[in-house]
Amino acid sequence: MTVLITGVAGFIGMSCAAALLDRGEEVVGIDNLNDYYDPELKKNRLARLAENRRFRFEKIDVADPDGVAQVVNALPDGARILHLAAQAGVRYSLENPGAYLETNVRGQLSILEAVRHHGGIRHLTYASSSSVYGGNTKMPFAVEDRVDRPISLYAATKRSAEMMSWCYAHLYGLPQTGLRYFTVYGPWGRPDMSAFLFTEAILKGEPINVFNHGDMRRDFTFIDDIVAGTLAALDRTPGTEGPADGGEPPHRLYNLGNNRPEHLMDFIRAIEQACGRKATLEMKPMQPGDVKETCADIDASVRDLGFSPKTTIAEGVPRFVAWFREYHRL
Repeated sequence: MTVLITGVAGFIGMSCAAALLDRGEEVVGIDNLNDYYDPELKKNRLARLAENRRFRFEKIDVADPDGVAQVVNALPDGARILHLAAQAGVRYSLENPGAYLETNVRGQLSILEAVRHHGGIRHLTYASSSSVYGGNTKMPFAVEDRVDRPISLYAATKRSAEMMSWCYAHLYGLPQTGLRYFTVYGPWGRPDMSAFLFTEAILKGEPINVFNHGDMRRDFTFIDDIVAGTLAALDRTPGTEGPADGGEPPHRLYNLGNNRPEHLMDFIRAIEQACGRKATLEMKPMQPGDVKETCADIDASVRDLGFSPKTTIAEGVPRFVAWFREYHRL
């Protein structure tokens, strides 16, 4: 079968593409290779995928409706789409809000319209974020919780994408699944994420910024677990479950997280141990748009997707640091 992956040069996009290729799928990938972070990392991810003859790449911006439509129209009936392209980062949304509306909202619309006009796409699975829970204090976060009070524009655009998808499922019967990812880390990860930033600083002997004076907890989720959950969701088309549907539109939302939040200082200590060096800490106040704690309620993901995150930070952090050292020859 054929799978189109948007944002294929991204961290999760490349990882999911590699897993799909390994199991024999045909993968078409699109990405605009923007410079939000070093495009060279994105190109190196693509180079790994290009070693497989079942992979094809086209440089297209997901917010370009004509370009997206052209790629989607060429897909065979029964193809699936994994829509991961997004402008990520809570803090950057304070600096460049227009990029978030362009990619996360207009890009979502481009995909939805292309799927609607194709008429034969089996399933659209798309990335959302734990950020949609905003400042909720009830733990763990459940998909049934109230999510209409985002505290960052990034979160607002991701919630907007969820609502647009629900609308298209309702109006046109387009089967869709949204995945709320929780703090993903691992080899080939994003340079703006804490694992990358902390590891780089520690190995270079530079200080690291520790926000809210270290009083934060995150549901750090290793990339292998995220890939397994994402592919399980991609393989399960909403609307085909049977009588339990209850007449609802074919749209589902799931949390993909580790379900065991870690204290930020414990995460830093795990990186220190893997690097063999102590960090120089610069304690900072909470940043605008940030949250103190995240934790995923994954009961529905376990029940419906067989999701079973296994990787602790004691195992995952050393694997990330080993990749970082090899990639940067440190």
